[in-house]
Amino acid sequence: MRFDLITLFPEMFAALCDHGVTGRAHQRGLWALHTWNPRDFTTDVHRTVDDRPFGGGPGMVMMAEPLAQAIEAVRQARLAARADPDAHAAPVVLLSPAGQTHDQARAQVWAQGSGAIFICGRYEGVDQRLIDQYVDLEVSLGDFVLSGGELGAMVLIDSVVRLLPGVLHDAQSAVQDSFNPALNGLLDSPHYTRPEVWRDLPVPDTLLSGHHARIAEWRRARSLQLTAQRRPDLLEKARQAGELSRKDLAVLTVCQPPGQDKPL
Repeated sequence: MRFDLITLFPEMFAALCDHGVTGRAHQRGLWALHTWNPRDFTTDVHRTVDDRPFGGGPGMVMMAEPLAQAIEAVRQARLAARADPDAHAAPVVLLSPAGQTHDQARAQVWAQGSGAIFICGRYEGVDQRLIDQYVDLEVSLGDFVLSGGELGAMVLIDSVVRLLPGVLHDAQSAVQDSFNPALNGLLDSPHYTRPEVWRDLPVPDTLLSGHHARIAEWRRARSLQLTAQRRPDLLEKARQAGELSRKDLAVLTVCQPPGQDKPL
């Protein structure tokens, strides 16, 4: 898997390549990252990549031509490296507040692909003509604005790379993540480790029992309860999809908020 980043700040991505789970996977060659600075595709002495917006307004807008030249160079490089299947070129992705919200399901789909080309915007945004001509997908992390697309791209890449085979020491770690389809898209249950008693607070007895079926039931119940408290929207989505069992609904009846007559 290969990711190409068109960015004014390529040094930021050392955090992904040199540290943690993604860093170890990068060192093992399980994924690759290449950065491309749009300033390298300018023709003026100042290496200009932005200009004032037509119609007035604050800030600057990233110009289309340097970005277009960078995208074309990336495509040629990926082609030469045979980074993508012949009929499935990597998508060009723009990090944008107007994009579709990234989630675990999207990360799992991307983990089956060959990577992506990210445009990391800065300033007030990117010339719309470049978006119309080149961008396949706009993606957002949520209803907030960052100073640039680099941090967003790093988050997306991390969410995908950790799902690749061999990246995590235990493949079940990804299966049990919050939002995973294996949990019906719900939040994960709480976790505990040694010591068994910390500051007079014990680990729940069920987790010490060694009874795998009881432990699984405990974790499912705590997952349901935590989701009911923190993300009832996820429960409603699972309910509408028919993914909650009678036992699940019984657990939710016990933990339903005061004044609510029906299971969540």
